[in-house]
Amino acid sequence: MLQRPPSDSPGGRNRGPRLSRARACAECKRHKIKCEVRRGESSCNRCLRSGTECAPYDPSQRILDEHAAWKAEATAHISQLQAAVRSLLQHDRLPDLSSFTAAAATTSRANSAPGAVSAGSAAIEAIDMRRDASPERPNDDPGLVPAPMGSLYELTKVANLRDATLTSLQTISVEEDLISRGVISAAEGQHLFALYLENHHPLLWGGVLFPYRTLDAVRQASALLSTAVMTVAALHTPGRTETLQTCYDAFVALVTSSCLSRRYSIDDVRALCLAAFYLPNLSWRLSGQAVRMAAEMNMHQSFQKLIDGDPSHHERVRLWYALYVCDRHFSIAYGRPSAMYGDTAIDGVESFLRSPSAEAGDVRLSAQVALFKILTEAYLEHGSDQNQALSEHDLDGLRTFNISIEQWRLLWQPRSLDSVGIGSYPSKGVVMYYHFARFQLNSLALRGIRWPSAEPLSPNRREAAMTAIAAAMNTLMYILEENDLRRALNGVPLFTHAMVTFCATFLLKMAAIWAFGSDDRLQGLGLGFNLDGVLHLTRRSADLLSEVAEKVSEKHLTRLIVAGIREMIRRVTVSNRVDTSRVAAGEHHESLRSGIHMGADAAIDPAPNQIGNGTHEMIYNMDLDSLVGLLEYGSGETFLSQFPAVGFESWAAPT
Repeated sequence: MLQRPPSDSPGGRNRGPRLSRARACAECKRHKIKCEVRRGESSCNRCLRSGTECAPYDPSQRILDEHAAWKAEATAHISQLQAAVRSLLQHDRLPDLSSFTAAAATTSRANSAPGAVSAGSAAIEAIDMRRDASPERPNDDPGLVPAPMGSLYELTKVANLRDATLTSLQTISVEEDLISRGVISAAEGQHLFALYLENHHPLLWGGVLFPYRTLDAVRQASALLSTAVMTVAALHTPGRTETLQTCYDAFVALVTSSCLSRRYSIDDVRALCLAAFYLPNLSWRLSGQAVRMAAEMNMHQSFQKLIDGDPSHHERVRLWYALYVCDRHFSIAYGRPSAMYGDTAIDGVESFLRSPSAEAGDVRLSAQVALFKILTEAYLEHGSDQNQALSEHDLDGLRTFNISIEQWRLLWQPRSLDSVGIGSYPSKGVVMYYHFARFQLNSLALRGIRWPSAEPLSPNRREAAMTAIAAAMNTLMYILEENDLRRALNGVPLFTHAMVTFCATFLLKMAAIWAFGSDDRLQGLGLGFNLDGVLHLTRRSADLLSEVAEKVSEKHLTRLIVAGIREMIRRVTVSNRVDTSRVAAGEHHESLRSGIHMGADAAIDPAPNQIGNGTHEMIYNMDLDSLVGLLEYGSGETFLSQFPAVGFESWAAPT
């Protein structure tokens, strides 16, 4: 066997001095040169020449060096981003960066995770076609005939199809509310909450819609609800325009982020309903969204479960009733179809009140449910087409609805007891809504009727029209004469202000006809009308609303209502001085012409409203857009066009 000669043999290879260490030193490795060490030396030749420490090379040192370089670079970038964020916060007059908590940053990172799309402060689920592995609950079985989507889920088990996942799962935590984020101080939040409890809580059916009594409790329940409460309170507080804008912007952001979310709580539904009662530019959208959310939570099935003996569903039925009333408020105000129709819950208010959990506020809420059920039946019977006049058969049917409204008042007024803080408002409110309903119902008799006309009104139509005029006047007089109603005006929902406006503008429009018409043309209507009495009554109503406007925010709706009513009174008064002979000769008065013009009329009849020159003017207009359009002169816009869906900039009253 061939053996390798030793290195010091003549045939061997002389390898020279050997490095005693396993690897080259760090300096030689860095310079990529051979590391040679003399015998008896602990340092290599290069380190000896340079006088540096000869340390063995450690492979992990490169990782440490790279980490130090990355950390230094990241620190510089973070400092740069913090400076940019501080600049943006200062520009938008937002709280300092230090006021934002780590919890908010964690939520933001979760929202930006793969599979989720960030929208505001809540995560929106991406398309998820995975099968649902969650266990079925015992009450999930719908029997042999489930809803169509229930059958689809039964076959596919796709998670996003399962309505049972839409339980009370809170996505907007207390860390994201206005106080935690430093948008408003805790003291200011407590002050707004106290104002809400004092001014609005008792008026909304004794507070049954809002079960919380402390700010901490409502903050823990829902950031959306706490923000809605503070926005409503700021809207009804003078001198807090900046706070109102801040709260409103935050509320809109939260609502926007929750629109496509599949996870929300009963308190989030309550927040939308509460805000819809008071925010005029969002009321229609919020009420519709709240109804859909409640239906997805199967709130419409709670009534039967309550009747079957489960008292835990009482609060859900109560909120379902509040949504029904809220939906009717704005479907009537806008002259639009309702998002909710009658079901066993709406028909069973008496069974609801027999529940052991029923309170005095439930009686007041049920009274409104019963009233709007009657008005809904009238809507379904007669529709809302502004051009469609009621037939004689329809006019006969109005008597049936009038009898139902009379019976409603006789039943519910004695059951609505006085309440601490608002006095006799519960029973007086029943009478006020009674006059509202009679006016709303009987004014349908003038729908589609144009003036001037040589054709007189039929006896049935004249009877209903006179009832409408009397009900409108009774509405205004009753509010003016009842102290408890007067005191409540700065805290009642928007619907009350809308109906007061409806009554006042209807009467002023009739006054304009009387002030501008000749005797022979007025005889065609055949109605008794006291022009001076109407002007005096509407002037007093404007004065009362002016007092209310001084107690609320500068951006509250009443300020615009007062300005518009007073302007219309002025124009009607000026037109009253016009010589009727000029009218008979075919002349027209410019101030009255613009004063009687309504936004919806322009769509019905594009020609200018020239009374006496052959253009016919609609006497009746039902919807809020056209009625309060009287309050805008020369702008070419309807009243509510001032209120965008997002933003508060145009809420300021005209100067």
